[in-house]
Amino acid sequence: MAFMRLTPLTLALAVGVLVGCGRDGPSSRFLSIATGGTGGVYYPYGGGIAKVLNEHLEGVRASAEVTAASVDNLKLIRDGKADVAFTLADTLADAVQGRGAFAGSPVPAAALAVLYSNYTHLIALERGGITAVADLRGRTVSTGSAGSGTEVIALRILAAAGLDPAKDVRRQALGASESADALKDGKIEAFFWSGGLPTAAVQDLAHSSGIRIRLIPTGELVPALRAQHGELYFPLALPPGAYPGVTAPVSVVGVANVLVVHRSMDEQLAYDITRALFEHQPELAQIHPEARNLSLATAVKGSPAPFHPGAVRYYRDKGAKLVDD
Repeated sequence: MAFMRLTPLTLALAVGVLVGCGRDGPSSRFLSIATGGTGGVYYPYGGGIAKVLNEHLEGVRASAEVTAASVDNLKLIRDGKADVAFTLADTLADAVQGRGAFAGSPVPAAALAVLYSNYTHLIALERGGITAVADLRGRTVSTGSAGSGTEVIALRILAAAGLDPAKDVRRQALGASESADALKDGKIEAFFWSGGLPTAAVQDLAHSSGIRIRLIPTGELVPALRAQHGELYFPLALPPGAYPGVTAPVSVVGVANVLVVHRSMDEQLAYDITRALFEHQPELAQIHPEARNLSLATAVKGSPAPFHPGAVRYYRDKGAKLVDD
């Protein structure tokens, strides 16, 4: 993991990761949770999950790891270098079917829960004159860090809008925090980010002195995305007040987030992790509000990967109806 400055948030998460380590013996099961960058939602949410597992599952020591997010996370699961991972559903579909970045090497991933929906942020400055995806032609745009789900959906949105990502924009591959800094400094003119609400990096940018952001609508491209890539995309309304300066709903592309493990994970461990998510949801929601959206009704809907048998057992114990039931 790269060195990072310990902000109050990262310090709190680091402390959470270490809670309970001292009480576990040499037979402790270590779990690596692959998340995303520090400016997004996956990292704090993953830190919360690590904290819950450390405090409430005997013999488990969990750590949230900073990664490039979805694509890299699924490769880590495939290669046995991570035990639990966050991913976007569209990237997960490619992974289990061996397409795109996973061509010839499918990922044996299994879902534990569908967590919440991502809002596709396309962010520019009000003074920049960008009001639609088509206005990105000839502009310098960050399409997300290499190996991220943001990059996957950004390239697909550009293509759906009739733009060639390789020719019609000057692409930068930056994460959420780096993109926000680059936009503020005039190094890029817009950036894509696929994340929950609020995303810390976007919130910090919108609060910056002299900065007024504009969220560019993308929701009208959902039919084109579905025609090309299937039913994993859906329209969402980014609500007024989500960030400073957002005064009206913005129609954007939505996609689900899924928490996954390797199919070979022990069934009882998968059951216990799933159970911990729900039994300690209030603790997770204190770390990031997107955890409030976790529910038995929605956790079982929208995963392109099969659910792990341990998760299936938990949901059936609780009376949740899975698609195959």
